[in-house]
Amino acid sequence: GTLENGTKYFLDGNWNLVIAHPPCTYLAVSGARWYYHPDDKNLPIEQRRPHPKFPDRAKDREEAVQFFMDVSRVGVNKLAIENPVGIMSSRWRKPDQIIEPWQFGHEASKKTCLWLKNLSLLVPTNIVGKGEVYTAKSGNKSPKWFTDIFFSGVSPEERRKLRSKTFPGIADAMADQWGGKVIAA
Repeated sequence: GTLENGTKYFLDGNWNLVIAHPPCTYLAVSGARWYYHPDDKNLPIEQRRPHPKFPDRAKDREEAVQFFMDVSRVGVNKLAIENPVGIMSSRWRKPDQIIEPWQFGHEASKKTCLWLKNLSLLVPTNIVGKGEVYTAKSGNKSPKWFTDIFFSGVSPEERRKLRSKTFPGIADAMADQWGGKVIAA
């Protein structure tokens, strides 16, 4: 397959465990508003025009779906695929688990889906508060950590990276709960 930056990828070899984090730009529900022309909100989907700023978004989404599915077919015994709530729940299957950073020691909310193969559900390690919530003038709510990124003055590319981060407590739980079992096997 091919990554977003055009690099060819190959997952071959004798791996015991793969924990994959496919790019979520075109898969997450948070980006759905960028698929269609803003004036076409009330039209049936098949009648909507592409978004004027992102005319290739549908093609990009299909490529992202294909990459995700390629990862899902990697020939390993133990596999975890991590991605936010998005299109893969309907395109492929529902995730095995949905976790949040606040279950792993971070006062923040960010629903994260896990699709698992031969792995146990991730057990929360340190349940804390769900974090502050920002309420916009429109009434829309979002996690404060997420909103703070938009007002931080960083570039759009840096914002994308910051928003897509895996919280360290979640990564530690994956390594401890899944990696330890592989090493011990």
